[in-house]
Amino acid sequence: MPQQPEHDIISQDWMDAEARLLAKPQPWLAKKIGVENYRIVRGLYTNPLSVIGMIMILFFVIIAVGAPVLAPPMPNRNPYQIPRDGFNPEPQPPMTEWHRFQPPLPFWWEPVMGTNKWKHLMGTASGQWDIYYGLVWGTRTAFKVGLIITFTVVLLGIIVGALSGFYGGWLDNILMRITDIFMTFPFLVAALTFSAILAPKVGKGIMPAMIALITFGWMGYARLIRGDVLSVNGRDYVLAARALGASDFRIIMRHILPNAIYPTLVMASMDVGTYVLSFAALSFLGVGVEVGYADWGQLISFARDWIAQLVTYWYIVVYPGTALVLFVLGWNLVGDAVRDVMDPRLRGES
Repeated sequence: MPQQPEHDIISQDWMDAEARLLAKPQPWLAKKIGVENYRIVRGLYTNPLSVIGMIMILFFVIIAVGAPVLAPPMPNRNPYQIPRDGFNPEPQPPMTEWHRFQPPLPFWWEPVMGTNKWKHLMGTASGQWDIYYGLVWGTRTAFKVGLIITFTVVLLGIIVGALSGFYGGWLDNILMRITDIFMTFPFLVAALTFSAILAPKVGKGIMPAMIALITFGWMGYARLIRGDVLSVNGRDYVLAARALGASDFRIIMRHILPNAIYPTLVMASMDVGTYVLSFAALSFLGVGVEVGYADWGQLISFARDWIAQLVTYWYIVVYPGTALVLFVLGWNLVGDAVRDVMDPRLRGES
């Protein structure tokens, strides 16, 4: 007997699993958000790696929300500006006492630490920038950068890819050739150069690096969504919507994108940490935020003059480096779980 093609077997297994799921009594959440969305949510909170990743992300969310309590900012100053204890170039070890420009004591300090004197909990970087303060407020920077960049590049990619795949023809050729041109630039080098060009015009801050990363980060999403739109565009329900006289906008928004967006969402969930890492790299190279801004990449950049002596001054790299690794790892674990849940070839009865 001729063997059944592998893709047909996978498709049949998936259909059987879906049929078994639909046959079961549905929980109230499935009735509220739909069976497919419920399956995705259930798959995420029953996947051990996903749970670990979400706990890690939740930990950073708590730090970001509680930043004013964990590390009170200096009065009448930008809270993202790291306070510094003088200007000595040599880093100071953890638990060194503050001597100059002390920030306000948080209410929890004296009961927990048993003293009313501020100390550098994680030491100071070169130039006496307080590592603990930069780490806490840098969490807000990480979320702001990661989420805004990811949302923007996904939105641009969806617009370009959906228009290209839906209309095809000359519009598809023009949009894809523009995409190809942008893809020829090495990502980090192009972002580094563009950020350096923007900084004098826009001003030092997170905006130049964010704009540069967005400018050279949307192309992968555009190509991905274009391919998915092309595969969905010829389906019967899309043809039926056209026959009923539905507008192009309604067809794209109601019938095509909801059925083509899942691979893009998987890619986006894994890229939040990647963009934070890229932003930190730009800060490390000196084209990100202004000196003293609470950003993990800049904290690591303060260690450049002390690399040969990291055995002694380990804390100037270990603390911000660990925060960066755990933040990126948390998003990657969640992204892997989202991919496993949404990939039809990996679907089971979860």
